[in-house]
Amino acid sequence: MTNPLKARLDAGKACVNGWSALPSNFAAEIFAQAGWDSVTLDMQHGLHDYASVAICIQAMQAHPVTPLARVPWNEPGIIGKVLDAGAWGVICPMVNTAADARALTNACLYPPLGQRSNGPIRAGAYGGATPYQQIANAQVLILPQVETREAVDNIETILDTPGLGGVYVGPSDLGLSYGLAAILDREEPEILLIYEMLIAQTARRGLVAAIHCTTPAYAARMVAMGFQLVTSASDNGLLARGAREAVTATRTACGPIAD
Repeated sequence: MTNPLKARLDAGKACVNGWSALPSNFAAEIFAQAGWDSVTLDMQHGLHDYASVAICIQAMQAHPVTPLARVPWNEPGIIGKVLDAGAWGVICPMVNTAADARALTNACLYPPLGQRSNGPIRAGAYGGATPYQQIANAQVLILPQVETREAVDNIETILDTPGLGGVYVGPSDLGLSYGLAAILDREEPEILLIYEMLIAQTARRGLVAAIHCTTPAYAARMVAMGFQLVTSASDNGLLARGAREAVTATRTACGPIAD
């Protein structure tokens, strides 16, 4: 079996990623039916833990969406567990050096390419007639986050790490590291120049440039710039926005009596 998201990316397609912060298998099941190419379960700043990641992957598996996980840190124990649970890829925060990148690939890949421990308790079913361990190294998508000045300065040695699938830009932390506001959909010329550099460096190596966005319009703009994987919305953000819009529309329709 192949990683459907990786297959689309390898074919040059732009892919749309949804972001899951809510540790609910029912929410994940609904979210997975929206048409995303992938959904990332966020264990760093979202409310997911290992148990919720496992049950949400199960809930999404009935639908044509690729489950990814953002782990809380570059730590091999949790990286191995989310892959064993069935995530087809890992987004890892704060990868700032080539050594950080190598530690990430070591945790994601089986020997001889890495040091991932064998025990794919759920993911083992993905292999079909071929054992999962024989396909995993080629199919797992490994995306270190570029979100600091240090990572930008070290980007070429980071990207030269064997096994990486590309990079995932964290715009708010990236801005903070340059003394800017902690926002996502950025317009500062110096940050846009960094984006262009990252796109050029990943394209040169046949890797993926991915970025976190908050609106479909900005995500589409980033695809036009050259990013191939874009996150355009989160479940908690959509819930909050939809709830506000429903309340506002109802009060407006009711008139002064509902003010």
